Amino acid sequence: MCGIVGWTDFTRNVSQEHTTLQRMTDTMALRGPDSAGTWLGPHTALGHRRLSIIDLEGGTQPAVATTDPHQEPVVLVYSGEVYNFQELRTTLKARGHRFTTRSDTEVVLHSYLEWGAACVDHFNGMFAFALWDARREELILARDRIGIKPLYYYAYPGGILFASEPKGIMANSLFQPVVAEESLPILFNARLALPGETPLRGLREVRPGHVLRFSRSGSHEYPYWRLVSREHRDDLKSTVATVRELFEDVIDRQLVADVPRSAMLSGGLDSTIMSALANRRLNAAGDGPLHTFAVDFVGDEDDFKPTELRPERDAPYARLASRHLGTAHHNITLQTDDILAALPAARRARDLPSLGQFDTSMHLLFKAIREHSTVALSGEAADEVFGGYPWYHDERLVWRDRFPWIGDAPRLADAFAPDLHQRVRPADAENDRYQTLKAEVPRLPGEDGLNARMREVMYYSLKGPLAYLLDRKDRMSMAVGLEVRVPYCDHRLIEYVWNVPWDMKIADGRWKSLLRLAFADVLPQETLDRPKSGYPGTHDPAYNAEVMRSIDKILNDPSSPLYGVFDPQRVESLTQTGSKTMTWLNSSHLVLPILEVDAWMRQYSVSIA
Repeated sequence: MCGIVGWTDFTRNVSQEHTTLQRMTDTMALRGPDSAGTWLGPHTALGHRRLSIIDLEGGTQPAVATTDPHQEPVVLVYSGEVYNFQELRTTLKARGHRFTTRSDTEVVLHSYLEWGAACVDHFNGMFAFALWDARREELILARDRIGIKPLYYYAYPGGILFASEPKGIMANSLFQPVVAEESLPILFNARLALPGETPLRGLREVRPGHVLRFSRSGSHEYPYWRLVSREHRDDLKSTVATVRELFEDVIDRQLVADVPRSAMLSGGLDSTIMSALANRRLNAAGDGPLHTFAVDFVGDEDDFKPTELRPERDAPYARLASRHLGTAHHNITLQTDDILAALPAARRARDLPSLGQFDTSMHLLFKAIREHSTVALSGEAADEVFGGYPWYHDERLVWRDRFPWIGDAPRLADAFAPDLHQRVRPADAENDRYQTLKAEVPRLPGEDGLNARMREVMYYSLKGPLAYLLDRKDRMSMAVGLEVRVPYCDHRLIEYVWNVPWDMKIADGRWKSLLRLAFADVLPQETLDRPKSGYPGTHDPAYNAEVMRSIDKILNDPSSPLYGVFDPQRVESLTQTGSKTMTWLNSSHLVLPILEVDAWMRQYSVSIA
């Protein structure tokens, strides 16, 4: 797990740009605290910061290979993990390749030498990499199938900048951070962004499951993987058995590391299954027990208020699950002062507008985990893949022809100043994105009714909310030098469950039936019966009051970059409404993006045009 940056330009000699490349590379220091490296050629400069996970002594980057008579190099910078690297190494050795390290980095490089850009088809893992092939004068950017590891780029005439995080690109003066007015709806609700879209003009992400090739003739981005809808022929018993077999294999693969491993344990179905299997494997190998972690808040016993997405507190269930599994459990209890003090670090880690307390508490949780381990397992994607969110089970929201996770609840963009609202037309912008994704849904011929609609609903969740959660997880973990692996994002598991019909996904009449049926023997009954509960937030009235005071100040501050964007009366009206989103926590949560966008724009000198 690392941070990468780079610059390709066919109009200038970038081999002389040592200072700029070093400045870009230095922005990745938190992602890669263990070592750093750069490589500069006539038209490409690459930088790398390393977090050592496998082959601690080897695997340094940039990795360089020369294969042709003219000794033109092939140079790689890579972030992530390819979990099947050992099998690939065996295959490549049989084809004549020779290795000098035990790292997966060298396997990625030799895979390219063997298969070209099609090497991505062979990888199982989470990765983002940049590869400069001087033989062809071509830069290749690639990202894993689900989008677990980030990779941003900015293309301009004759050149391209790229980095694991926007700050790596912003460190180059060729990029100026500007938000176009038409991007304001996704600036204030990032879950509405289409794959690859960011609110900053010209800044894009390589789409999940895509390769981007850049040469003198320009750039071309194309998919190497996408979900395919097929008829599911397995009966329920075989389906449950396949889910178990697949997930057990995923856990085995994702526990491979030369550093201590741990897991996030909320006491919910997803994290408890994951922790149960990981703890069993570590104990069998003599490396147990598994260390597990949960986050809690001082005063929650009195302040907690149940919502549809968060009906119960995690901490009691996490302790119960840990006792049942026999893990070494750590409950990380945070005070409001902790959260407020860590906000600047979490905002810097995010690089784009943050989620406030949700980012900060996760940042502090990961910081505590990092004191015990360098690799942690997390349960993202289980709800999106197996059908765990409440909006999957609310008939009114399922059949409404819009994003189910928003429904008819108020949008912050509804509070834009009247003239801006008329120009931007946020409702139309939201519908355009909805219709774009709807047209992308891989449909099954002949499928109709609820099964067809649920295929759409789950696709929206995979492309919007999941993408945002994975981005948040990556930023907060890498900011403290922690690699977080997400077993439920294994593409083989997602491909299989994608085609399981909805009635089978709720086979026992409850949410996430396949997981419950597949792993009932390893779980306590309380976990099996527990309803879905989202990542927790503090309910401290003092925190909420501080957020509301700060927002009121921003709305009336002529020096704020958001001055005039919102109508203060409309904002106040939103906080008083009784209508709530599925993800709603409280009124301050609804309007929090105003505070976070203001802080981000000030920090990075972002303008609106």
